[in-house]
Amino acid sequence: MSTVTATTGRARFLRLVLALDAAVTGVNGLVYVAATAAVSALLGPGAGLLRGIGAFLIVYGAAVALLATRGDDRTVSEAGTRAVIGLNITWAVGSVAAVATGLLEFTTMGAVWAIAQALVVATFAGLQIMGLRRLR
Repeated sequence: MSTVTATTGRARFLRLVLALDAAVTGVNGLVYVAATAAVSALLGPGAGLLRGIGAFLIVYGAAVALLATRGDDRTVSEAGTRAVIGLNITWAVGSVAAVATGLLEFTTMGAVWAIAQALVVATFAGLQIMGLRRLR
């Protein structure tokens, strides 16, 4: 696995963005799992799907948190960060596509939530790209 070495300040920005991404993702997943019925009623997709998405988000958030804290203050895994960026972009595009196609039968609130999530996740991806560039 390749790492990018930089001054502590530059690595700190990327680590912070990864940690924030992990926290938001993990909390979102916990809500989906802990309040599946209420979230399903509010957003539209079925409880089983939301429970599965929630479980995925918890695991994914934990993996991103590990990436954010792994290594010393001067290194960050470039491959790991690129994987997170790729998955974040995929999530954002997939969320917009799910709303546009009506595939998941979102409520109005669910469609707004999905687009808002897509924007947040795309912002994390953009900040992570910026963080990688700052390390060079």
